[in-house]
Amino acid sequence: MNIEKDAAPSARQTELWNNLISYLRDLGSAAVAFSGGVDSTFLLKAAHEALGGRAAAVTASSSSFPKREFNEARDFCGKEGIRLLVCESDELEIEGFAQNPKNRCYLCKKELFGKIAQIARENDFSYIVEGSNLDDEGDYRPGMQAVKELGVLSPLRVCGFTKDDIRVLSHFLGLPTWDKPSFACLASRFVYGETITREKLAMVDRAEQLMLDLGFRQVRVRMHGMMARIEVPPEEFAKVMETGVREMICEQLRSFGFTYVTLDLMGYRTGSMNETLQEVS
Repeated sequence: MNIEKDAAPSARQTELWNNLISYLRDLGSAAVAFSGGVDSTFLLKAAHEALGGRAAAVTASSSSFPKREFNEARDFCGKEGIRLLVCESDELEIEGFAQNPKNRCYLCKKELFGKIAQIARENDFSYIVEGSNLDDEGDYRPGMQAVKELGVLSPLRVCGFTKDDIRVLSHFLGLPTWDKPSFACLASRFVYGETITREKLAMVDRAEQLMLDLGFRQVRVRMHGMMARIEVPPEEFAKVMETGVREMICEQLRSFGFTYVTLDLMGYRTGSMNETLQEVS
């Protein structure tokens, strides 16, 4: 969405913020599942405002979470004076995860939030909170089942925040993530049923980092066998095809291990791998 430089929150959005602060304050203490993305950064800022030192961020370190994202999360906590606890996670060790079943996200989230729950207990936090919002209810998100089963709270959904609300308020609060592109873990780049390996995760990570370094803000590199399917917004197709850029992308991705490099003519969209769900038994 386009947000004017000096745009102020609406009366409704201000009320949402006040309600969120009250909700979090009533929890007494909370461990915030923090990825460094738009939603969890906003939630962490609110939790720190409401609870001070009785709130802390818990960030995962794993092969499906790019180092750049971890570094940004760490740097934000350092700048804001927020305690950061690191949760070491290895999704590929979770039984069934590497086979990339339809409920892969459930398996991952159950393992991850189980570890966060242990960290929360060890540090005397009463609750665990995560950053899903009302707009997350439309897509296929099996991970939310694990959130419910483990009693993890979703304050932004409870208080009625949409993604646009979060971006407007993040902008007003001066958060660096207010216009950050959406991100999902690297495991979401693979066709359901296709085996996920450390090597393939590293290939996707390197490919997406290359695209980001070339100036593409919203990008996904999906993996089909050894073929890369690049998604960027349609308005950036011309940039991909610029003299020298197309050749560089192809050359670099092939050096990373991809056999073929393609551009998805439908453009970037969230959860495009879910379009194949009907093909997976």
